[in-house]
Order: sequence, then structure tokens, then C-alpha cells
Amino acid sequence: MWAFESVFYQIYPLGFCGAPFDNDGVTVSRINKVVDWIPHMKSLGIGAIYFSPIFESDTHGYNTRDYQAIDCRLGTNEDFKAVCAELHDNGIKVVLDGVFNHVGRGFYQFQDVLRNRENSKYLHWFNINLGGNSNYNDGLWYEGWEGHYDLVKLNLRNPEVVAHILEAVRMWVEEFAIDGLRLDVAYCLEPDFLKQLRTFTEGLKPDFYLLGEMLHGDYTRMVNYEMLHSATNYECYKGLYSSFNSQNMFEIIHSLNRQFGPENWTLYKGLHMFSFVDNHDVTRIASNITNENHLPLVYALMFGMPGIPCVYYGSEWGAKASKSEGDPALRASFDEPVFNGLSKYIAQLSAAKSGSRALNYGGFRSVVLTGQQCIFERATDGERVLVAINMADSAYTAHFDAGCGMAIDLITGEKFDFGGGSRLEPYRAYFLKMEK
Repeated sequence: MWAFESVFYQIYPLGFCGAPFDNDGVTVSRINKVVDWIPHMKSLGIGAIYFSPIFESDTHGYNTRDYQAIDCRLGTNEDFKAVCAELHDNGIKVVLDGVFNHVGRGFYQFQDVLRNRENSKYLHWFNINLGGNSNYNDGLWYEGWEGHYDLVKLNLRNPEVVAHILEAVRMWVEEFAIDGLRLDVAYCLEPDFLKQLRTFTEGLKPDFYLLGEMLHGDYTRMVNYEMLHSATNYECYKGLYSSFNSQNMFEIIHSLNRQFGPENWTLYKGLHMFSFVDNHDVTRIASNITNENHLPLVYALMFGMPGIPCVYYGSEWGAKASKSEGDPALRASFDEPVFNGLSKYIAQLSAAKSGSRALNYGGFRSVVLTGQQCIFERATDGERVLVAINMADSAYTAHFDAGCGMAIDLITGEKFDFGGGSRLEPYRAYFLKMEK
């Protein structure tokens, strides 16, 4: 599938475009800003863009009002259709955020329930108790997502609700040619709904990509041949920055070995999880890493390990923001993109990954592991790549059987000689394609 060979770029549109937090009902064509960033995305080697919520919503995008309309603060459906066409013309796939577990209080069908109570034909679209009361003093109780009553839980066991969502998906595929969906809080969704969605979208577009937001536990309960293609790899997200901050490569390699290693008990062998070092919900990586020399290395490890790498807009040049400052700080609007040394390095990583079958599809085997260094193998039948990282401030020589004498670094194009041990320079990462 195309997604397994792509580098993703995540944009949170409402923040990216500088839209007001509350939906003021004023239509402004802000989404066109994305087109101005296409040359920047191409310079990074981006093959797909993942848009956080664009549907009409009450405030932050995750409280949907209308599944078939782009948020008026971003523009019109025609505006977004033009953006999608431009992205596709430049070889960039489009994945939208599907927030199908819950809606906003402004959702038409929920407003109808508030007005008409037991006489509403949408009463069973939600989990309602007419004898209770809500935090908003509605004179009825309803289930909110994880206790957030601005997020009204949908009843995905109701065929009418499912049909409503699937019809919206059909529209976005047929009219906008979208290529996939990232499913918000996928761990809350009904398994039968996910199976229906998989079958339905494959019928519309055989290579349609389904990514689920999952946090903990066994991802294969939803990532399998009947449901999702991928899940957000939060286990490795934490391990990526934590391993560098604690100078403990054992942490991330343990997770990678557990998920993708050569043993029979490996959890996700052959699967492609969604890799990231930050996103719209967490502290930006440049604010999370305690040694700035490790920032390029975190990206190298993310691009080198099994999975689909995703870069969050702004972080490619080292933008900073902490979760403690609130979500708006994480979802900033930048006047224009920056292409600096870190951006250039990420572009080199993208090029290395896109040109390597081993980095896209290879297995995982740990070769050398210390607190500050790791070397692991990604291999397919036709290609073998060693990913080597030295986070220390001094050189390190690794002695192991490389299986050959020479390699070429896919990041820099340099020749690498294994004679007399493998010398890793300080604060350096290598993608070593082994010569036969």
C-alpha cells in the first residue's frame, strides 16, 4: 500500500490557518494557505498529508456539527476541493481526521433531540436518559466522551448513524478524492463499525488507508485485515524521546523488539504502525529533548525503525511548545515555513526511506545495544540496511560481524568501511546499505 512507503506531514488546519477558536459562523477562505506550503512539503519529501479535523465544528474541530461541510472558518467545500486537487497534482495523498465516536452539541440531530425529546426521530442516535439531567441543564442526560459533555457520544450500534457517517465518507472520496482517514479515539469505536468502514471504503477505493488513534494495549485488536491498516504508535512515541533524555537506548529497542523483532511472539511483525515524535496533542519534540544535539537523532531513529513516519508542521525546523501552555500553543499558526539545517536533514531521511525497500518493509533485528548507542538491521530478501546511532559526545567503535566489508550511507552518500570495527562519530546517525 502507498501509505507504507510514504512520509506523512500533519497539519492541524484551524491552528495552522489562524482561525478563531470559537466558530463565529463567518466564512473565510483560510484553507488556501496549505497550497502555499506545498513546495515546502515537497522539499521535505512528503508523500501524504494528514489533516486534523476540517469538518464544521463548535470549536476545536473534534466537536463536529456537520460531517459533509468544511468548517466555515477554513472556507468552503469548493476551497478545500481546490486544495485537494493541488495536493494530488503534486503527488501528495490526502488523509482526513474522521471524528466518528462523538459530535458537538451543535450537531443538528442532537439539537433536534434537545428540542423535541422523545418525539425526536434522532433520539436513538445517542445514549440518552430523558429522566436525567446534563452538566448543561438540558433536562435530559446523555453520554459524553470520557466525561466531556461538549462531546456527545454517538450510538454506533444504530444503523442510521452508521449510514449517515458512511454517506459522508462517500462524499469526501467521490468529490474530493481523499485517500484515507485517521480515526479519532479509534480505541472507543465499535469493532463492527470499523469492519463496515473497511469494507465500504475498499469498495470505493481499493487502496484507501485507515489509521486509528490508539494509545495502549494490543494494537492488533483493531489493526488487522478486517479493520484498520495502522495505529498511532504511542508506545514508541514515548520511548523515542525518553531513550535520549535518559541515555537509555534499551528502552526504545525493547519496544521495537517486542513489536517487530524476529521472535515468534513478536506482536506486530509485518504490520506498519504510525510513527511520530510529536503531534497536536503533545509537547513538541524540540521542547521535549533535553540535549539539542539529539534532536536530529530522534528523527533518524523514527525514520529508521519499522513504521510510517509523520512530521508535525513546524517541528521540522525545531519549533517549540509545551503541553503545559495549553493546546493552542501546540497548534500554532506560522506565517511561512522555515527550511533550516534540521529541515534539510529530515529531507535526507525522507529520501533515504523512500528509496529503500528494507526501510519500508524490512524486519527488525537488534545488532548492537548500549545505553548510548544502537545498531539494528532492517532487511528484506533484496536489501539489507543497518541503522546505527551514537547519542554520545564522543566517538564509539562497535565490533560485530557486519557480514560484509563495505556499505553506503543512504543519508549522506558516504562510503563506510567495516574493516577494523565500525566507528560511529559523536551525535551521528547512519543508514548503512550493505554492499553484497
